[in-house]
Amino acid sequence: MVTHPFHPLCGRELVVLFERRTRRGLWFVCEVDGRSRVTLRQEWTDRGVPAGDQRLAAEGLTALREVADAVLGRRSGTTQVGE
Repeated sequence: MVTHPFHPLCGRELVVLFERRTRRGLWFVCEVDGRSRVTLRQEWTDRGVPAGDQRLAAEGLTALREVADAVLGRRSGTTQVGE
């Protein structure tokens, strides 16, 4: 079953034709309606690790902001005009 919430086939049960393992993980080649094929990452299916309840943690957002500020040349704790 496709479980990725943003995949157009989310909630559909598909027939797995074969598996393919790459450096980036396990992929499933599945049949859609007996007419076409789709390749899905294991994480996008019910055979993958379930997604967490929270998409972003506060610590991750804080770290991301620090990186963005560093890239933009801003110093921590200061406010730029237009912010």
